[in-house]
Amino acid sequence: MEIAENAALVVVDVQKGFDEAGFWGPRNNPGADDNIAALVDVWQATGRPVVFVRHDSPKPQSPLRPEYEGNDLKEYVQERRGKGTGLELFVTKTVNSAFLGTPDLGAWLAENGISQFVLAGIQTNMCVETTARMGGNLGYDVLVAYDATYTFDLEGPFGWRRSADEVAQASAVSLHGGGFARVVTTKEIVDATA
Repeated sequence: MEIAENAALVVVDVQKGFDEAGFWGPRNNPGADDNIAALVDVWQATGRPVVFVRHDSPKPQSPLRPEYEGNDLKEYVQERRGKGTGLELFVTKTVNSAFLGTPDLGAWLAENGISQFVLAGIQTNMCVETTARMGGNLGYDVLVAYDATYTFDLEGPFGWRRSADEVAQASAVSLHGGGFARVVTTKEIVDATA
């Protein structure tokens, strides 16, 4: 695997509100935050561009709604903002895809000649997956650091309920098997940046 010198790391919705277990329910991958932090550190140390994304939920009861503390980025992410030597962008959005936020992520990537990006963040099957799918559709080389993402148990139609692990695995299979993105591990990505 090759990670381009100007590959962007897109850190999706790593916000305090996702720690409210009473709202979201059981989650998977307890090591995700450490892996997200490791990726940001590597990107900043190598001068690569980092994009921080925040979800501003329009739903009044959401822990991610603006002007509620859950909307804030988690401390370890906030502390790293502005610390790298490479380009940095902060995007806010109200929908699942970081490509539909402000400022325009696609325009920024194009402006800076970036054709490859790595995704990490929350939730695997929601905003990470949607951003990966759009990126793949738009022709970007997209990598998803699977173990630097997490999600929650979910109920769908017909009373079907899936655990967070099952939901995350289904998302990874759809992305990778469908050719939208390559789903890899944090270690594989870190090793490829050396």
